[in-house]
Amino acid sequence: MTNLDLNTVTWRKSSYSGDDGGECIEVAPGFPGLVPVRDSKDPSGPALVFPAAAWQSFVAGVRAGDFPDFPAGC
Repeated sequence: MTNLDLNTVTWRKSSYSGDDGGECIEVAPGFPGLVPVRDSKDPSGPALVFPAAAWQSFVAGVRAGDFPDFPAGC
C-alpha cells in the first residue's frame, strides 16, 4: 500500500457523534477505494485505513444493529 499523507486532509466526524466527547470516530473522504479512520478524541494519534468495501460492510452492520455492544453515542 502507498503511504497516505493524512496531515492535511479534512476529517469528517461521524454523524452518530454527539458533542459530549463520546467514543466516536472521524473519517477522511477523498481517497478512492480507501477510508482513513481515526479516534475523534485523539486527532494527532494513529489512523487506520480500510478498503472502502470493508468499511461499507461495517457501516451497514452498525446500521442494521449487528453490533449490540457498539457505543450508543456514536
